[in-house]
Amino acid sequence: MTKVLASYRDPELGKKILAQVEQWADRACHRLGRWPVIMEVCGTHTVTISRLGLRSLLREKVILKSGPGCPVCVTDYGDIDRAIALARLPGVTIATFGDMMRVPGSHGSLEEVRGWGGRVEVFYSPESAVDFAHCHPETQVVFLAVGFETTVPAIGLAIEKAQALQLGNFYIFSLHKLVPPVMRALLTDKEVMVDGYLLPGHVSTVIGSNAFRFIGTEFGVPAVVAGFELVDILLSLAKLLRLIAEGRPQVLNGYSRLVREQGNPRAQALIERYFEPSLASWRGLGNIEASGLKLRLAYRELDAGLHFPLEVPTPRIPAGCACGEVLKGKVFPQQCQLFGRACRPERPVGPCMVSSEGACAAYYQYEAQGAGDQWEGADE
Repeated sequence: MTKVLASYRDPELGKKILAQVEQWADRACHRLGRWPVIMEVCGTHTVTISRLGLRSLLREKVILKSGPGCPVCVTDYGDIDRAIALARLPGVTIATFGDMMRVPGSHGSLEEVRGWGGRVEVFYSPESAVDFAHCHPETQVVFLAVGFETTVPAIGLAIEKAQALQLGNFYIFSLHKLVPPVMRALLTDKEVMVDGYLLPGHVSTVIGSNAFRFIGTEFGVPAVVAGFELVDILLSLAKLLRLIAEGRPQVLNGYSRLVREQGNPRAQALIERYFEPSLASWRGLGNIEASGLKLRLAYRELDAGLHFPLEVPTPRIPAGCACGEVLKGKVFPQQCQLFGRACRPERPVGPCMVSSEGACAAYYQYEAQGAGDQWEGADE
């Protein structure tokens, strides 16, 4: 496995593929009459592209934008406020992944609530939160279920375990988001000018590459499912630029060693068993029909939103924060007036500067360094 991974991180191979990327970018530019614009719809891709310096290295050939690929970043202000309100309830413990701790709501973050005496616990897996609930029957444990299709099966397994243990103190606050619906929202937004998409490899392992075919057939835009190593991303960029250059609106699978056309049936069955699509509110993109997941009727007793009904005031969005525009690819992080000044990783104003997969955090950490070290991380 190590040898296989090393081949996908080979700098010399990367340089050869980079030459292909530049050739196809030139041809795409010739066809369009301008530089082609590509959006990566995955926070892990955003970090990798920034870390390797690809964005700045290719800036005279192709414009690489970041989209709504970070699950923490797209969680709406109102939902953060609701989670914080839950954490303040007596006898309630909020269980969450670490990335959510510092995301600011209207009046603080979960980290601050914990500092003020609220019960907030960080877990690396939903199953660990179930174990915690089992060992602490004196508290009502609410798990913040944040993430795209990739994390939902693990939540399903946690529910399965909670029910097997007959827990009466474990609840789900479902803030899950689905990628195909937000892709439709982007594709119908006339202000989002993108010529092709790099699609998320992790999500595609669950739902399959066929789930994104509509991008080509309905909207006439090419897209490629991409993996996460240097060679994966460069090969996918080359494929995508070729599709743009040749005017072929197809959706290709550039991550075939892990992604199948139909995805993972077992993971899909777990999602289908416990959840159904619902309206969801996305930070910066607003309400999108059927882009979230709620618990099915048979499991509604686990729904924290029903068990702990709360009214929260209208969210207070920080003045000047452009996270919403960044998530739609309408501005680059550096174009936000707060970037690197009032908003920095150690003192974030918006979630895109908080999350490890946030575009602002990635640009701040890597893009300011220029393209000089773009290959140093390739063999790490």
